[in-house]
Amino acid sequence: MTQVALVHPPKPARLVDEDRVRWLLEAVRANRFLPQPEPTNVFVGDGDFRAIGVEFLGHFIRIGGLREEARVLDIGCGIGRMAVPLTQYLDPQTSRYDGIDPVEGGIDWCQRTITPAYSNFAFQRLDIAHELYNPNGKVSGKTLKLPFPDHHFDFVIMTSVVTHLPPAEVLVYLAEVRRVLSFGGRLFMTAFVVDRIAAANEHGRRDPRLAFRRYGESPCWFVPNQAPLAAVGFEDGFLDKALERAGLSITLKSLGHWRGTNAAHHQDFIVAKRRGNGR
Repeated sequence: MTQVALVHPPKPARLVDEDRVRWLLEAVRANRFLPQPEPTNVFVGDGDFRAIGVEFLGHFIRIGGLREEARVLDIGCGIGRMAVPLTQYLDPQTSRYDGIDPVEGGIDWCQRTITPAYSNFAFQRLDIAHELYNPNGKVSGKTLKLPFPDHHFDFVIMTSVVTHLPPAEVLVYLAEVRRVLSFGGRLFMTAFVVDRIAAANEHGRRDPRLAFRRYGESPCWFVPNQAPLAAVGFEDGFLDKALERAGLSITLKSLGHWRGTNAAHHQDFIVAKRRGNGR
């Protein structure tokens, strides 16, 4: 069975010029002049910095419907893995990108390396407490307030963010995302959704690094012998309800191949749209 599930598939805001997208992605992949940190400085995630960034740029355009003129917020921007390819797509005259992260080293690199060349790209550190990435942070994730006005962004990115958050903080983040999204704006989020296939490892090919187990009655699944927030999976349905509660409607849910099934991406993808035109 294919592991792609469309939930109320949206009508595309525009038709994607696939030839142009392929040309763009290849051009970014081959551009040796784009900024790239030393491999030892890539402190969030694994894999090839450039290749993964290019892959996600394609997902943002094809799956998320990202436009060149969009105002983009990248929550958990790290050391700019998503930002660098976006510099080649977002219109420097009409778009705006803001990246936030609790880790000072990544933000410092982005501010020194990306912003001087791309003035519509800005980065700031938020001192959010996290037991792995920022254990001495002063701001609790349960009281998070994003430093942006209401309805300010058209597109919010949360790649590998809820995969490191407890459920109470997920609810806070999603409420803030809804607040800063414009009417009809979209959230592109990655996750580990622990459905029946993932939980049982039915095909025997689940990513061995993600041998999730559930503890107690929490919707969270953790990996044994790892710090709890090193990788967090959520019971199937939890994120759907959390998004609904926040005022966001899922337009696409695409399950990844980490669970040992065929898919075009590793983590699970969720695209959600802001509902309503009021607060």
